[in-house]
Amino acid sequence: MMAQTPTLHNAARKGEIAPFVLMPGDPKRAEYIAEKFLESARLVSDIRSIKAYTGKYNGKDVSVMASGMGTSSMSIYSYELFNFYDVETIIRVGSAGALQPSMELMDIVIASAADTDTSYMEMLDLPGKFAPTADFGLAAKAYSWGISRGMNVHAGTVFSGEAFYYDKEKMHKWAAVGALAAEMESAALYTNAAMFGKKALALLTISDFVFKEGSCTEETKVTGFSNMMEMALSLL
Repeated sequence: MMAQTPTLHNAARKGEIAPFVLMPGDPKRAEYIAEKFLESARLVSDIRSIKAYTGKYNGKDVSVMASGMGTSSMSIYSYELFNFYDVETIIRVGSAGALQPSMELMDIVIASAADTDTSYMEMLDLPGKFAPTADFGLAAKAYSWGISRGMNVHAGTVFSGEAFYYDKEKMHKWAAVGALAAEMESAALYTNAAMFGKKALALLTISDFVFKEGSCTEETKVTGFSNMMEMALSLL
């Protein structure tokens, strides 16, 4: 497929998306990040209400674009950013459900790798199983940055599921092998980064729990993840 812009899913023209992209799932969070953290942010795409903005942070070009929910949505948007828009780095800034009992609301998870039940990576046609992993340099830098500021930071694998609703017994099995949290997009992002030789990292704020009650409000999910945003922008 020829690299051309705009695409079916992104109205931005070549050069309107920065090489460094923050990617929340929620379009409202993308809008908030652009208004709160970027200077001179301008809307460059709004197809299907998946908003993309480009501005500056400390003098450096940054874009923020929503991914939507799930493997299919993330696979499309990150594929186009890496392949058509010459994006070098995508930082997913999302929410996740805690799988481990020691974790609390608003803790930050740095997803070093993504366990998954999705078949998306089969498109690579490899003679075995592909392991979707983050860029180590980005993960190490994010972890050091968070620890140095006294944040509750966890680094390790997450479960990146094809579905949202799972039987608790199945989720206990993922927790038993060390998965820190459950979400839906990181495996597709890491697969696309590997496919194109680019860099990716998923930063996830714990917004709820898989095995017990408790969750952040919808407003908090949009406006209350400042620590994660600042961690992501420290990777510029």
